[in-house]
Amino acid sequence: MRYSSETDRAWKAAARCRGLDPNLFYPERGDGGGDEAKEVCRECPVQVACLEHALRFREKLGVWGGCNEADRRRIIRTRAQGLRRKRDQETAGSVGT
Repeated sequence: MRYSSETDRAWKAAARCRGLDPNLFYPERGDGGGDEAKEVCRECPVQVACLEHALRFREKLGVWGGCNEADRRRIIRTRAQGLRRKRDQETAGSVGT
């Protein structure tokens, strides 16, 4: 997905969290990792776009796309490991040719 200010506005306008108390999505540490916010996100039609925004722009705080900070760090780490494996496989394949 290519990002522009227009696509950014489009998904934000359709977000289920729009108009809700922002504090719900920025819970204090130890408040269950934003479980109530994650529940809102589960039913959101733009959950994937929201999560991808948070990953792309490295949002450090809050619940975005149904994921809290720890969830997003895990996703970023998993994606990076997958990219490294793919690169290593491609490198190993080109060595023999």
